[in-house]
Amino acid sequence: MPYNRDAREGRPMTWNYSQKTTELFMNAVQGKAGSHMGEIEDADGFGEHGSIACGDALRFTFRVERHATDPKQDRIVEARYLTFGCTSAIAASEALCAILEESDFTPIQALEVTNQEIVKYLGGLPQQKIHCSVMGAEALEAAVFNWAQKRGVDLADLGIDIRREEQEEGRLVCTCFGLTEPYLKRKIRELNLRTIPDITNAVKAGGACMSCHHTPGGLQDLLTEVWGAQPSSLIQLPVLPMAREPEGGHQPEISPFKFAKQVERVIDEYVAPQLAKDAGGIEVVDIKGMVVYCHFTGACTTCAGSPRTLKLMVEQALKEQVDERIRVVQM
Repeated sequence: MPYNRDAREGRPMTWNYSQKTTELFMNAVQGKAGSHMGEIEDADGFGEHGSIACGDALRFTFRVERHATDPKQDRIVEARYLTFGCTSAIAASEALCAILEESDFTPIQALEVTNQEIVKYLGGLPQQKIHCSVMGAEALEAAVFNWAQKRGVDLADLGIDIRREEQEEGRLVCTCFGLTEPYLKRKIRELNLRTIPDITNAVKAGGACMSCHHTPGGLQDLLTEVWGAQPSSLIQLPVLPMAREPEGGHQPEISPFKFAKQVERVIDEYVAPQLAKDAGGIEVVDIKGMVVYCHFTGACTTCAGSPRTLKLMVEQALKEQVDERIRVVQM
């Protein structure tokens, strides 16, 4: 199973992904028919959420079948996404696109899709990965707002308040992820967030430097404003990913032999079986520091999607299961 290291205790943390999550992720990175990774040209709806600088970003586009007289009756017929994120981010984006295409929603009806529905479609997500489903719902909201502008639909007249201004206006609470007080208060209510770790898992606020946790006007104060004073308890800190260090010349903390064995285990037990389903294979040619040199075999050698498979499946698996500083190079 994929894991990250607990930065405080040095222990591996296993992400218990459902079979559905793994299946959607693998289909996406291999570019299989029915998957949704990509971008629609001249899309009717375009939205983004997150920031590459912060570790997760999602671009969401959709195309509608336009109603002849009433744009409010447009129907979403195609949805696509591009994401900079982990297994959960890719699978959650796939789930969102599938839900929309299978449901024949209008863009307005699509606003009713919640992150809880995305998680349910995936068969569940680890608590620390819930923010990936929230990211998809937020990008969808932005895309619907964009569609409404293009089609001349006044969402305010329909009683719909997307609140796009929240990201730009209001007091900045979490400077690392650029999240404001109005946005955080709304998410605390919508998602029933009761603790600081709940907030971090859902929207990532407080998950980097942690300075906004207990500062005046910070996350704890927002929780108190929304829910009232709660009984005092021990402070629970969120699990943070290890900081990424420059790769040049860096050696893993464990011995090169053990590091190579871990890489080979992931390749043999996780990557190779997935590639074998499509008559492909992979071999580790060399390992230098944090750089793993690989060679595709079988059907993968002529596959146009092999560069994407290398980055989104091979490298991602090694980052999650061995060390997030690993870089994979195709020979």
